[in-house]
Amino acid sequence: MPAKNSPALADTLPMEREVTITRIFDAPRALVFQAWTNPHHMAQWFGPKNWTNPVCELDVKPGGAWRIVMRAPNGAEYPCGGVYREIVAPERLVFTNIAMDTAGNHLLDGLTTVIFAEENGKTKLTLITRAKGLVPQAPYMLEGMEAGWSQSLDKLATTLSSAVPDVSAREIVITRTFNAPRELVFAAWTDPAHIGRWYGPNGFTITMHEMDVRPGGHWRFIMHGPDGADYLNENQYLEIVKPERLVYLHGPVPKFQATVTFENENGKTRLTMRTTFATAEEREWVVKTYHAMEGGKQTLARLAEFLELQS
Repeated sequence: MPAKNSPALADTLPMEREVTITRIFDAPRALVFQAWTNPHHMAQWFGPKNWTNPVCELDVKPGGAWRIVMRAPNGAEYPCGGVYREIVAPERLVFTNIAMDTAGNHLLDGLTTVIFAEENGKTKLTLITRAKGLVPQAPYMLEGMEAGWSQSLDKLATTLSSAVPDVSAREIVITRTFNAPRELVFAAWTDPAHIGRWYGPNGFTITMHEMDVRPGGHWRFIMHGPDGADYLNENQYLEIVKPERLVYLHGPVPKFQATVTFENENGKTRLTMRTTFATAEEREWVVKTYHAMEGGKQTLARLAEFLELQS
């Protein structure tokens, strides 16, 4: 019987392979995306179990290059790299992936797509990677491709759990049930002619500049306080599922991800507004500085009054 890594066995193994892996991470999508695009973070988890990354360089832009040198427990080094083809923050990454030897010769040539989907404050990650062998020993590398990526994602989960010890400590969650169908409540959140009539705490008004309700679109407005102070609000839509869900990023200050869900309850609508911050300290600062809890409740009370007028 031919031994493993023998030429005879290599002839029976494929020179191309595609692997798809799906994982749920208990962390917000923006944080998981950052773990893939920040070299300091990616160096902590990329590669198989017990491997390290003494070199991790990421130029995260279309056409930008990435380069990682993985070090095995026995000290052997394995360079890899590629070029970013597509970047849609925080939804999607597409990049080429090339495995090399220490002299820079290509061993594998492939393409990887990573999709980040928000699910109730967690992140569903789908990784689709394929590679083609370029040298005789490539089939053995392809054989371990799924195990290597699975171990990398295990390490990513551990890294994220230490970065996010308690998601609830970073969130503001406000829920209210409205006596209106969810199509109407959803429209009140997405029609600029409607939202300007109720959005904001008591005594506040808004001047709308832009409301492009689509993934990647922007919602920009100025909120005017009863004391004459103005507050610039910049949002970017990440996810639109009509009439069930809205997800958007708010920034630059304060910076958070907002998820608004609309649930049908016998013709009424149960709305949940979930605001997630990077740290518990940022959440507390917003609560104290902007009175965010009471402001959110007043905003939904004004929405209830607006919906009453529409019925």
